[in-house]
Amino acid sequence: MTVLSNDAPAVLEPARPGSAGLLLGLLSAASFGLSGALARGLLEAGWSTGAAVTARVVVAALVLTGPAVVALRGRWGLLAGNAGLVSAYGVVAVAGCQYAFFNAVAHLQVGVAILIEYTAPVAVVTWLWLRYGHRPGPLTAAGGVLAAAGLLLVLDLRGAADVSVVGVCWALAAMLGAATYFVLSAQRGNGLPPLVLAAGGLVVGSLALIGAGAAGLVPMTVTSTPAVYAAASVPWWVPVAGLGTVTAALAYTSGIAAGRRLGSRLASFVALSEVVAALLWAWLLVGELPRPVQVLGGALILAGVVVVKLGERPGGAGAGASGQSAGAAACST
Repeated sequence: MTVLSNDAPAVLEPARPGSAGLLLGLLSAASFGLSGALARGLLEAGWSTGAAVTARVVVAALVLTGPAVVALRGRWGLLAGNAGLVSAYGVVAVAGCQYAFFNAVAHLQVGVAILIEYTAPVAVVTWLWLRYGHRPGPLTAAGGVLAAAGLLLVLDLRGAADVSVVGVCWALAAMLGAATYFVLSAQRGNGLPPLVLAAGGLVVGSLALIGAGAAGLVPMTVTSTPAVYAAASVPWWVPVAGLGTVTAALAYTSGIAAGRRLGSRLASFVALSEVVAALLWAWLLVGELPRPVQVLGGALILAGVVVVKLGERPGGAGAGASGQSAGAAACST
């Protein structure tokens, strides 16, 4: 994650994880998990991936900008002072991560692309260890192993097709974007309310995507063809509104709030439940039933999250890492 450098007084790991942070993390994961099923209808109706991602981010920015201005309470200097953080969040964690993942799916099986992207928690743990000396404790490591094993079962990668080098590169880019999202979301001490960081990042991400589209770097194709879900047809604006309000505005805001309560390491493992949520949404909206092995995998993921949470408790095996000041991370653009 080359966007992170320099020391500053922000704290990455909060001292009070609590159940509120876990609930917020699960809400964020469930909201994010809905995006794939909603986007499926738009893509099959003729939308390009760039257009679908841009619509999602632009709608979310429009929804959150007003409330963010209220939350800022006229402290424009605070926003200017965190311009690097907001820019990195918008370009890398919002626009870059989403666009990279959809490009990975264009070259890889969806399961392979998701598996590569969801190695992000390993990247987060490694980053905190190498950059700030947060050596993972036994429970954190054990929870990571359980979650990784659950992901393998949930994604059910048996019989996967030949791996595309281009697709792997895009998936790795998405993984770095996801890891950056977890680390930037968990920063404390910068004074930015979560809503302001989310809205600012979405505005920056919108401008980056629109600019890339105008320059011809990102294909932008839209249609007015209705989107089809579970044998029902809906107007194109219904999934666009859902993508923007639920899978972006709500998901990013609750994700940032969760990250500041849980810390980037634990928040990244809680977010693994997005894979389970995505399977459930796919079942409800597009009729994809999870296999029994995937249900078992989901149980392992949840067990892994619980074990990681136990390892992050003050006084627990992982408390040594999470209870110390992480130093700081500032964004360099």
